[in-house]
Amino acid sequence: MTKLSVNINKIATLRNARGGNVPDVVKVALDCESFGADGITVHPRPDERHIRRSDVYDLRPLLRTEFNIEGYPAPEFIDLVLKVKPHQVTLVPDDPSQITSNSGWDTKANLEFLTEVLDQFNSAGIRTSVFVAADPEMVEYAAKAGADRVELYTEPYATNYPKNPEAAIAPFIEAAKTARKLGIGLNAGHDLSLVNLNYFYKNIPWVDEVSIGHALISDALYLGLERTIQEYKNCLRS
Repeated sequence: MTKLSVNINKIATLRNARGGNVPDVVKVALDCESFGADGITVHPRPDERHIRRSDVYDLRPLLRTEFNIEGYPAPEFIDLVLKVKPHQVTLVPDDPSQITSNSGWDTKANLEFLTEVLDQFNSAGIRTSVFVAADPEMVEYAAKAGADRVELYTEPYATNYPKNPEAAIAPFIEAAKTARKLGIGLNAGHDLSLVNLNYFYKNIPWVDEVSIGHALISDALYLGLERTIQEYKNCLRS
């Protein structure tokens, strides 16, 4: 079964825009779980413009499903993850000034660096995932670095899907097949939505997990959070 991990960064963005604790990030995360989410994803950035380090510490003991922390492996991020020990850590090649993730790792060029970082997390018993483009070579070198999984960067798929779904999904199928051949797990995320998720799932039904935030929270403004989570879960069924 493909798991749905809800990225709650946008909830934190809304809270931070006004100050105080409305909406309550922890309560929303727990509600997501009760509404059917299989996991919670957070991406704490150095400037804490949405998820704060304190949120990460608050969430860890209360979550009942899988906790995924994603981010660039700077020393402070590595320290946070090793202290909190989530179920999964996802490494992304973000510059601190980026609004959102917009590319995958060049795992070949960064093989030595990623190997060193992944070894720290693997030694701590934390499942590791590396954010990559839909490129079999990038998947291959993520596996060489010691990643348990790769997360396919799906923005190109989402952009091209309305024009030509078959062409949009084709490189992702090849990358996913490479991951399966190498025996590593497969995640996917970025701009997946109610419009394109089911087609992605039907073509790559062995995907372990999708991480969705912006589109899901945007849909919840109209549908409500509980119904939205159920709609996304329905997309992950044949």
